[in-house]
Amino acid sequence: MATNSTPSSVPGGPPTTEDKVLETGASLIQDFQPTKQLCAHLNAFHTYADEPGRYVEANHYCAHLTEDVRQCILYDSPGPDARLIGIEYMITPKLYETLPPEERKLWHSHVYEVKSGMLIMPGPTTVPGAAQAWEAAETQEMKHVIGLYGKVYHLWQTDRGDKLPLGEPKLMMSFTGDGQFPFEKAVGERDKRFGSDWKRKRELRKDIEVPKIHPDADPIWKRRNSM
Repeated sequence: MATNSTPSSVPGGPPTTEDKVLETGASLIQDFQPTKQLCAHLNAFHTYADEPGRYVEANHYCAHLTEDVRQCILYDSPGPDARLIGIEYMITPKLYETLPPEERKLWHSHVYEVKSGMLIMPGPTTVPGAAQAWEAAETQEMKHVIGLYGKVYHLWQTDRGDKLPLGEPKLMMSFTGDGQFPFEKAVGERDKRFGSDWKRKRELRKDIEVPKIHPDADPIWKRRNSM
């Protein structure tokens, strides 16, 4: 999609008129089937596996490959000039359990993201009645996400001000408990932008059943707690 602006931190100016014309023509002729499968927008925070506590907000745009596998494109914002910062794969417990032990250590759980109210599906906030219906749908979706395992790599360290994606991809993990990062500040600021409320989400999700987390998942916090 052509845009009329570019993030101020990214080198270069806005796309040229020629680029816009070519992109418009391509969008009319080409199919873009992979991106047409995207069906959900999720927002949460990730932390660096090699630097627990350093966090990044990520907007996930996800599609189902099968009932057991999802794939997501990650952006730093939901806007038209958003930077693509990473990818995430999500799989069901039955697939996770088939992975080799060392591979399982690269994956994280979603229990805390769901139960804390951090993970949201941004939706309507001003249309009468729509917000309540969306919250009900979101809560239902959380019942599915809570049991999934995710594998995330970030390619662009926007949190440190990189103007381009530099260095090797970074394995990311999820937060698994209170006190691991400034939750109320980070999530509170996010909620203001999306018209959301993590405290309300937490209350709505209090009855969602908590699955047993495989002991090989979320290794960074186990190492940290054992030190």
